[in-house]
Amino acid sequence: MQDILDELESRRARARLGGGEKRIEAQHAKGKLTARERLELLLDEGSFEEWDMFVEQEPNELTADIEPIPGDGVVIGWGTINGRTVFVFSQDFTVFGGSLSEAHAAKICKIMDKAMSVGAPVIGLNDSGGARIQEGVGSLAGYAEVFQRNVNASGVVPQISAIMGPCAGGAVYSPAMTDFIFMVRDTSYMFVTGPDVVKTVTHEEVTHEELGGATTHNSKSGVADGAFENDVDTLAQLRRFFDFLPMSNREDPPVWPTSDPYDRAEPSLDTLVPPDSTKPYDIKELIEKVVDEGDFFELQPEYAGNIVIGFGRMEGRTVGFVANQPMVLAGCLDIDSAKKGARFVRFCDCFNIPIVTFVDVPGFLPGTSQEYGGIIKHGAKLLFAYAEATVPKVTVITRKAYGGAYDVMSSKHIRGDLNYAWPTAEIAVMGPKGAVEIIYREDRDDPAKIEARTEEYRARFANPFVAAQKGFIDDVIFPRNTRRRLCRALRLLENKQLENPWKKHDNIPL
Repeated sequence: MQDILDELESRRARARLGGGEKRIEAQHAKGKLTARERLELLLDEGSFEEWDMFVEQEPNELTADIEPIPGDGVVIGWGTINGRTVFVFSQDFTVFGGSLSEAHAAKICKIMDKAMSVGAPVIGLNDSGGARIQEGVGSLAGYAEVFQRNVNASGVVPQISAIMGPCAGGAVYSPAMTDFIFMVRDTSYMFVTGPDVVKTVTHEEVTHEELGGATTHNSKSGVADGAFENDVDTLAQLRRFFDFLPMSNREDPPVWPTSDPYDRAEPSLDTLVPPDSTKPYDIKELIEKVVDEGDFFELQPEYAGNIVIGFGRMEGRTVGFVANQPMVLAGCLDIDSAKKGARFVRFCDCFNIPIVTFVDVPGFLPGTSQEYGGIIKHGAKLLFAYAEATVPKVTVITRKAYGGAYDVMSSKHIRGDLNYAWPTAEIAVMGPKGAVEIIYREDRDDPAKIEARTEEYRARFANPFVAAQKGFIDDVIFPRNTRRRLCRALRLLENKQLENPWKKHDNIPL
């Protein structure tokens, strides 16, 4: 019996070694951890249970001379993060560059299938050179099998991708279909075609980092949701982020203990909005002052800064926050911010996460670049996402809510449950000056008259009370009491029931 046990331990040791000491040293020299080291940091100590440690890819005529390596370049299994179950796969760059074969793909598919049946999230740690060329079309088939499972799992269990190294070619489409993508600065990149192909086809000279690095995808393309400094930081932030998510669409988000009183007043919010309506202020200050312990996990902070999205907690429960940011483009909605907000709202709706919206929006960004870029359809994405969402929706208008953008930002008219306004709110078709110049065109050449008319318009219409008189605003609240009112509203709506008409699926304007 001891011989058998020794053989088992020997095989396990061989599998854990992956591509061998030299390749592990090369991985460390790049500032990167190995696949198993990453899982040790991501998961609770001692919780990881590995599956398919001994799987090997069947050899073919191109690989007959290559010794197979147990595990075939990906470590899979399940464990816990702060005691909550999660399924994981971690690609091992030390084994054939983490390239994907049929066996490699089958392992990932096994994990995703089990996550669906159990009802638990999937986290993928991607570090792969792409398809294993020697496997030919079998590798491509493996990718497609994974893609299909990404689609099946969408809206059923949360899916998170961490890009820990290269991710190129067809490999990028699996992370693209997951709910969130996080990247590591300087050591990870994603692109469909690499710099060499780009140079051949378009004659552009570009580096890996410029083409698909963490900075590019977090500030220019919007493909990624966050970037962190190194492997350790990324995995620590993943653990923090995971705590905001529910296990599946069949469960509510977790409730964590908090000592932050629900009725905590914030007198500083009474002076957050400047007296001059053209002056900006930081909407993140409002979010951080109303959430539990000031803990706000912002997503896509470097992309489309005119809208802020992310997760916080109210009375220990996860809440999704969407807020116009007056510090960037005066908080206008544009193509990028509409897409950013819409995808986040839809995720929250998929997974039973209430949505709080802070509104300070002067309208949609004007200009030919926006119109030619399709602002009509892209803006409709945010409108569509809010209108179809059936989770609790609480809205607070802090200052401007002008024109169609007022409607879009979770207004009462698209099933906002509770809509509040601060006394500084201005709810109107457009700003007072623009409105007056249209209504009183004959006075355009008389600055004094225009100024007087503007003040009159502001007093009569650019305030929250006209909307409140019509019932479009449920209450005008003191800014200092915002946390208390939000907590009470979310508690009230905890068991809300609302269903959309039966349909196979909707047809959101893509």
